[in-house]
Amino acid sequence: MNTAEPNSPVRFKELAELLSEIGRSFYARGWALGTSGNFSSVVSRNPFRLAITSSAVDKSLLTSDQILQIDADGNVVEGFGHPSAEALLHLMVVRARTATAVLHTHSVWSNILSEAHAREGGVKIESFEMLKGLEGVHTHEHSEWLPIIENSQDMVALAHSVERTLNEHSGSHGFLLRRHGLYTWGRDLAEAKRHVEILEFLLEVLGRTSRS
Repeated sequence: MNTAEPNSPVRFKELAELLSEIGRSFYARGWALGTSGNFSSVVSRNPFRLAITSSAVDKSLLTSDQILQIDADGNVVEGFGHPSAEALLHLMVVRARTATAVLHTHSVWSNILSEAHAREGGVKIESFEMLKGLEGVHTHEHSEWLPIIENSQDMVALAHSVERTLNEHSGSHGFLLRRHGLYTWGRDLAEAKRHVEILEFLLEVLGRTSRS
């Protein structure tokens, strides 16, 4: 059990260790190769602090020293380097979903399917037993909609697109950036990690069985 006080140095250190472990694990599974992917977890709400991966670090070698702490405006308050360019997206998801952890992967299947289904605006996943691994889903008869958002290098504009999409699809457990990757979240890192595992599994199943 985590007994560290909110916003304590101990809590940040624990989260940094967990985030670096997740990053190395996702690299090993082919979901965050090279410097791709970024991962975050809320350290405290008041004052708001977010632990997030530093930009352009090799996820196969990710260490806790490469995890930064930023404030609600994305400013670094602890650590060295720059936060991921997509820190604004993490902050937006945390606010819109009241999430505690946000994980972003760059898998082969998320890239393929986000392009293949771009005209539809999303990917529908239904009737798979693995859907029951998503928070609040209790039957394989569930239909999950993963919206697809056009990617952009303008992070402010992209964050607004993410906000609109999350408001329009309040029941979705994640979204895809076109030709980019998957975003998902959770009430804690364990739930967010589980959501990545479930959604990446289902995206691969759909990709491998697609006749398009």
